[in-house]
Amino acid sequence: MKNVLLVFVGALLFYACGGSPSGENASSSGAKPKSMIAEEKPDDGKGIGEIKQVELNNPLKPDMVDKGKAIYEMKCASCHKLTDQRVVGPGWKGVTTRRKPEWTMNMITNVEVMLEEDPAAREMLKECLVRMPNQNLSIGDARDVLEFMYANDGVAVAE
Repeated sequence: MKNVLLVFVGALLFYACGGSPSGENASSSGAKPKSMIAEEKPDDGKGIGEIKQVELNNPLKPDMVDKGKAIYEMKCASCHKLTDQRVVGPGWKGVTTRRKPEWTMNMITNVEVMLEEDPAAREMLKECLVRMPNQNLSIGDARDVLEFMYANDGVAVAE
């Protein structure tokens, strides 16, 4: 009885570890074993979120710039300066040359996920040490803020 039990346990372990009666397993059949760790997507610089493509205005639209400036003054100015000076968060000067527009809008509208999963956002968090709060801006509001950021970086605004 003891021998039968040992043979049963041994066979169970053999099959559980990938064995088969024919002696084939994943490595001998050519199939790659699947990783239990989630594969990271390549970083395309657009961030993580709903924004996949942004059509930039050239020249910038003055009404969007004005709306973006008003939003900046109300929700952003206490932590972000329009210069390169870091206060709580990084300064905005030159941000449009360092980040893709999609990344910026995803950071504005999807901040929690960006800070958890986006490599560039995680690096900024390490530098600034303070999580950006979710300002609950709509995609339209975020687009206006983006337009204002481009104006702040010297892109021409239509007359």
